[in-house]
Amino acid sequence: MWCAAKARLGPPSLPAPVYPHARVRLPYVAPGQSVGLYGGSFDPVHDGHLLVAEQALKVLKLDWVWWLVTPGNPLKNHDPAHSLEARMAAVRSQARHPRRKVLSVEDQLGVRYTADTVAMLTTMRPDVRFVWLMGADNLAGFHRWYQWRSIAARVPIAVIDRPGSRHASLSAPAAQAMAKNRLDGEDACLLSHLQPPVWTFIRGPLSPLSSSAIRAANASQTV
Repeated sequence: MWCAAKARLGPPSLPAPVYPHARVRLPYVAPGQSVGLYGGSFDPVHDGHLLVAEQALKVLKLDWVWWLVTPGNPLKNHDPAHSLEARMAAVRSQARHPRRKVLSVEDQLGVRYTADTVAMLTTMRPDVRFVWLMGADNLAGFHRWYQWRSIAARVPIAVIDRPGSRHASLSAPAAQAMAKNRLDGEDACLLSHLQPPVWTFIRGPLSPLSSSAIRAANASQTV
């Protein structure tokens, strides 16, 4: 597949949020470059997470991947088992790569939701081609995210396959609602150049690991 560099038609006509930008220090990114935003609690980070970032860089032809380590998950009724600082240190240790950066944007801003984070980043850097990255297991519940449609309206979305999640994710309410906006996986390298809403599903190597399974295994060993 030949991927020609195309400019987006312009930023979505959505209201710009007001945030204390001075409190957020972002890595340097040249105007026009592409950045994959990979958010999560990463509690703990594992090979499955690393595969998502690796596939995103390779298939989407991204310039950077930013790991956005969150203070917590609003959809979960428990706090992370490890502190934000410990999780960030673990991600930095595991995700060593010159084109990967580890950030705590939500903690710096005091926000809880991906919709707010995406709105802030696209407002701060309208000259950067952001793409939201998620595992297929997250797409299955994407319709329960706060203002999920505003996320899809602001940035393209890349969904990376996860073991046992393909059917549930592709038949989920969000996937069905965005069916007409789906880009064929063979054209995924064009994703960052396209105006949202647009998304694609990427198949590739799979890892059976999950953070919840690792936490459960660790808990059983301490009993």
